[in-house]
Amino acid sequence: MTVKIIAEIAQAHDGSLGMAHSYIDALAKTGVDAIKFQTHIAEAESSIFEPFRVKFSKQDESRFDYWKRMEFTLSQWKELKQHCDDVGLEFMSSPFSNAAVDVLEEVGISSYKIGSGEVSNLLLLEKIAQTGKPVILSSGMSSYEELDDTVSFLNSKGVDFSILQCTTSYPTKPDQYGLNVIQELKERYKVHVGYSDHSAEVGTGIAAVALGADILEFHAVFNKEMFGPDVSSSLTISEIELLVRSVRNFEKALKNPIDKSDNSEFKDLKAIFEKSLAINKNLDKGHIITFSDLEAKKPAKKGIPASKFQDVIGKETTRVIKQWEFLNLEDIK
Repeated sequence: MTVKIIAEIAQAHDGSLGMAHSYIDALAKTGVDAIKFQTHIAEAESSIFEPFRVKFSKQDESRFDYWKRMEFTLSQWKELKQHCDDVGLEFMSSPFSNAAVDVLEEVGISSYKIGSGEVSNLLLLEKIAQTGKPVILSSGMSSYEELDDTVSFLNSKGVDFSILQCTTSYPTKPDQYGLNVIQELKERYKVHVGYSDHSAEVGTGIAAVALGADILEFHAVFNKEMFGPDVSSSLTISEIELLVRSVRNFEKALKNPIDKSDNSEFKDLKAIFEKSLAINKNLDKGHIITFSDLEAKKPAKKGIPASKFQDVIGKETTRVIKQWEFLNLEDIK
């Protein structure tokens, strides 16, 4: 299958609708298949007891205020969805509450991405299962035991789902990639498996695809000096262009295997670049050829093939041979 490439804007828009539209325009030029947002409704997903409710920016009094600032209205979400439609990209968003699912259903989403922190939220998964739409499940915080329970639940509901190997560490270091898990997940659950990348390195996504990822997801940012919780684990637009091009080239290579036993297409090149035996010094008639007398020169078929040099060592010359002349069978006995 063709790898599905998802660029996640998440909160990179910093609450600005105009910025969100700018991301859609920029990412549409990179060749990605889908753009993913996150749909946060602060009151529905968070409480005053959440330890994450701390001041972490100059603009927001708390993390809760930050989530509030990240919210868009239903009409704004519809604008963003329409923009994605207009540029030929799938609009995706991760809901973090049942209320967010209601919003996304109004928007007209075609599939759901479940964030790592929601894998055990069976209430949310039940809500999504009721929509009958496909699910992409991120496994970043989950053990196999927890994934088994969620997979069992999704199977019982008849949900069409895939799973992403993901490491919830921002940015993810090489010893945390868990690229080996891609095949483990495929073998364990017999579903399509992808890779959700937080490494901020182009090579990680390429490696994941080479190791069998059917889906590739990563965060996008205009500039790594921008503000936001995902900036350090994001790829820039130019890096995304390189990643997409590399993945598509890899796919094309796999679809066009080379038959190494057949090199007929190189016949003309071989005639130019392969070499024939020549003599590197003036030799008298009757000289016994040694290894140190020999050179190999382009092109092929002007003398004895260079691959046959051992056959001429110890042979006697039948004529005077000048330096750099080719050596042919009639020149030896």
